[in-house]
Amino acid sequence: MAEMSEAQSVHLSFEDGARAVELARDSVEAFVKNGQREHPGSMRDSFYHRTGAFVRLESTRGMGRLRGCAGAQETASELGSGNQQLGHAIVEAAIKAASDASCGSEVEPAELSNLRVSVCTVSNLLLTDDPVDDLELGTHGIAIDGRGKHGWMYPTIPVEQNWSVFEYLDRTCRKADLPNGAWEDDDVMVTLFEGQVFAETEPEGDVEELN
Repeated sequence: MAEMSEAQSVHLSFEDGARAVELARDSVEAFVKNGQREHPGSMRDSFYHRTGAFVRLESTRGMGRLRGCAGAQETASELGSGNQQLGHAIVEAAIKAASDASCGSEVEPAELSNLRVSVCTVSNLLLTDDPVDDLELGTHGIAIDGRGKHGWMYPTIPVEQNWSVFEYLDRTCRKADLPNGAWEDDDVMVTLFEGQVFAETEPEGDVEELN
């Protein structure tokens, strides 16, 4: 059974979502080109809500690959604490995604024009002790925490990859460097989150909402 957390729920308009992606790209570019932290500037009203955000950077070169992914908050408990305004959470997640802490090497300036940027903003954080029953594919992202490790995935990924609920849970465990099936263990916490995903259709291109 799932229980809703105290996280502040926020729903972005398409215009807000497009600006979220633009802010993420600006933040990546400022960090990669100049080692600087982008300031959100005059933020849209929704960006003052205290909630979490994730940023993914996908390379369009060759066969394509995940180039970086990060959340502003590292664990599900932090994700639900509402301790950061959305605008600043997007900036922080974008910088982490572009850094060497994400996929092993920092994004280089020459890569920027080949990166597709997406942002997932978090709403309706749900703590569950029965993820198989509570999880809705295409609606819920997953955050896994346990044994000093953590990992998460966007709600759109299992639909894109045609995963079952069990495969989605297992792959999130593996991303957290935990074994398959760890989500069933008492010392591992599974948090489901509803979120909106906005993404560039192509590098530096138009933005679309994916869910």
